[in-house]
Amino acid sequence: MDIKTTYMGMELKSPLVASPSPLMQDLGKIKELEDAGASAVVLHSLYEEEIQQERHALMRHLEVGIESYAEALSYFPEPETFYAKTDAYLEHITKAQEAVDIPVIASLNGSSLGGWTRYANLMQEAGASAVELNIYNVPTDINQSGSEVEQMTVDIVGSVKEAVDIPVAVKLAPYYSNMANLAKRLGDVNADALVLFNRFYQPDINLDELEHEPNILLSTSYDMRLPLRWIGILYKQVKPDLAATSGIHTASDVIKMLMVGANITMMTSAALKFGPNIFRLVTDHVVQWMEKHEYESVEQMRGSMSQIHSEDASAFERAQYMKGLKTYIAVK
Repeated sequence: MDIKTTYMGMELKSPLVASPSPLMQDLGKIKELEDAGASAVVLHSLYEEEIQQERHALMRHLEVGIESYAEALSYFPEPETFYAKTDAYLEHITKAQEAVDIPVIASLNGSSLGGWTRYANLMQEAGASAVELNIYNVPTDINQSGSEVEQMTVDIVGSVKEAVDIPVAVKLAPYYSNMANLAKRLGDVNADALVLFNRFYQPDINLDELEHEPNILLSTSYDMRLPLRWIGILYKQVKPDLAATSGIHTASDVIKMLMVGANITMMTSAALKFGPNIFRLVTDHVVQWMEKHEYESVEQMRGSMSQIHSEDASAFERAQYMKGLKTYIAVK
């Protein structure tokens, strides 16, 4: 049974990849994920905004008393050398690569075009096998058009691709005016993979403190429906590889994503809930299903249920919406 797959030019031992989570901050857990069957890991994100906050805090600290003790500032290193978060992250990339034999993919969430390219370069120098651009943006400017938002995304990816030699994946949210067109344009600037989809964590309100607060909810298998639909639509229509994330919990989830065209499937919530060994369990169940249904390889099943290979291509579009409403039976 051949369960190998390829992703951004890398040959992986299986289509199960560990995506960003707190587990990625622990080298021991990364090793456990590898031992349990994860074919690659995507590290937690480095956030440019946190780096800038750190720098500004340092600047304020160094400028205290500058009027009286200006000469003393010569004893402090230049602020640019103080990037503790960056240095720690880059060191983590290097150590992770040394600790495991599977690809280690860095994750970057930038806030400026220069930041995207600079930190992607540093990640490459630290030994990352690839970099995943975590484009987590909530446009709130009422004067900014949808086309401007999409062009900004294309510009970020194009600039990073020109700046680095390692593969570049793009983790996207589903909230674009035309996802299919954006996917094509990202392929035109040589994105190596699209990771569908980023989950937006919505704020909540604490009614006791009257403050906004984050409300993190782990995904469920239901959350896979949106990426399943879009991967099925985009398969063979765009150049980048396709990675499925959000809602991958079971072997059934993995198999469905492969059948609509995903190169890989990513698990986070399941690993947080059940531990790294979930990768071994899901892999075993995938193999058992393939044997039962006489599939010899992952490649054989990949894309077999995509829109391009579907007898009813409209199933991925409006017809499915109408059919779903007509066939719904209320619970009595």
